[in-house]
Amino acid sequence: MSESSIQVSKQTVRKRIWDLLERQNVAPNGSRGRIPSFEGSDAAAELLSKHAAWKESSVIKAVPDRAQQPVRARALDEGKHLYMAAPKLASVKPFYFIDPNSLSIPAWEVADRRKAIEYAHPVEVAEMPPVDMIVCGSVAVNTQGIRLGKGAGYSDIEVALLQEANLIPADTLIVTTVHELQVVEQQLPECEHDFRVDLIVTPERVIECPSHRRPPGIIWESLTPQMISAIPVLANRNLQESDNCRFS
Repeated sequence: MSESSIQVSKQTVRKRIWDLLERQNVAPNGSRGRIPSFEGSDAAAELLSKHAAWKESSVIKAVPDRAQQPVRARALDEGKHLYMAAPKLASVKPFYFIDPNSLSIPAWEVADRRKAIEYAHPVEVAEMPPVDMIVCGSVAVNTQGIRLGKGAGYSDIEVALLQEANLIPADTLIVTTVHELQVVEQQLPECEHDFRVDLIVTPERVIECPSHRRPPGIIWESLTPQMISAIPVLANRNLQESDNCRFS
C-alpha cells in the first residue's frame, strides 16, 4: 500500500471514530480533528495509576492534550517529574519540564496545557533524563498497539527524538489513555515512522499489547520540507547535516 493510500485509510478510521464519539455523547463538540477529550478520562488515569509500571516510574513524558490532563495532574500530585512537548515542537527547546516540588497552585491547574507554560522550564532533549513512561493520546487504537493520532505527526517525532537520544530504555512503556469506543478490533494502517503502544488504558480496563520493534529515530523520508522547517530542532539538524556533507 502506498503512503498516500495509507493516509487515506487512516483518515477514514479517524472520521468514523470522531463520528462515533460525538454520536454517543462521550466527547465534547469540536473534537473532530483533535485528540478527543473523553468521558471517563479521570477514571482511566486512576486505573493507570494502579499499574505497577506507573508506581515504579519517576519520570513521565506526557502529551499536552486535554484528554491526558488527569494523567498529568496525577503525576504531579504523586511527585513525579513531568515532561511535555512544546506546542507543535515549535521551540528550539522542544520540551517543558514541570517540577512537582515547585508548584504554588494545585496540580490540576498546572496540568492544564495553557497554565503549564507558566510553571514549566523549557529544555533541550540533551537536558532530559531517561523516561520511565510515555503517555500519549489517540484517536483510535487496536489491541496490537497500533494507534492513530490526529494526523499531524508530532507524537511520532517526540518519541523519535527521545529514542535517538537513548532516553527510552527497552523497559519504558508507551501508554495511551482512551475511551472504550476508541479501541477497535480491526487491523489499522501504519507507516514506518509510527510507534506502537505497550499499554491501552480505558475507564474500564487495561490492555497489555504484544511486544514489537520501535522505530529507531527520525525517519527523514517521512517528513515534508515544511514540517522540517517548522520544527527548529529538526531544521537545525538538517542544516548541520547539509553543512557536514558540503564540507566533508
